[in-house]
Order: sequence, then C-alpha cells, then structure tokens
Amino acid sequence: QVQLVESGGGLVQTGGSLRLSCAASGRTFSIYTMGWFRQAPGKEREFVAAIRWSGGNTYYADSMKGRFTISRDNAKNTVYLQMNSLKPEDTAVYYCAANRDVTGSHYYVAYKYDYWGQGTQVTVSS
Repeated sequence: QVQLVESGGGLVQTGGSLRLSCAASGRTFSIYTMGWFRQAPGKEREFVAAIRWSGGNTYYADSMKGRFTISRDNAKNTVYLQMNSLKPEDTAVYYCAANRDVTGSHYYVAYKYDYWGQGTQVTVSS
C-alpha cells in the first residue's frame, strides 16, 4: 500500500501562484509514475501533470504547459506541483495519485492510478 497526503492548497487571486505538495509513504518502491489530477464541481476528473518516479520525465496537459511545473524529491518521497499565473478556471480540488504501471503509457488516465490522496482545494478568485 501507498499513502498519499496533499498539502498547499488555498485561496489565491488571479495571476497568483501556489505550490502543492504530495508526500508518499508506505511501499513507495512500487511507484512508477506520480500524477496530479483536478476536479471542478460538476466536471470530470482531469489530468494535470505526471512525473516518472525514477527517471524524472514529465508530462503535462496542454492547457497547463508553461504555467504548471511538476517536480519530485525522491529523498523526501514528495512530489510538487508549482502553479503560476493562476486563473479562475483553475479552481478545483487537486488530487495526487500514484501509478504502478511499468509500461508508463497511460499516465494521463485516472483509472490507471492505484493510489489517491484526499485532495486539496485550490480556489482562484477573479
């Protein structure tokens, strides 16, 4: 089992920044990919970004490229999501997730992830 705990959400004005953290514990050696997803009220869960736990390759949804940066600190078993130039449409609950799929081909698919955090609310005011 892997446990994930997110932190860093909050209220920010348009154009502001936030950094989310996701601390992993338990059988972290089984993790192949870490991802961030978000879900706004009345909408489906949406892929935001992903990072390979070992190699560090990163992947982003097109709408987040250039504004969001995913990174990891393996020594701390922590993944980060730096979010800049935030917009009201970025308002959502942000979830951290861990994937054990060694093929790595479905990093953008929510149901491919095995473990999820509880989510952290991000609200961007206009």
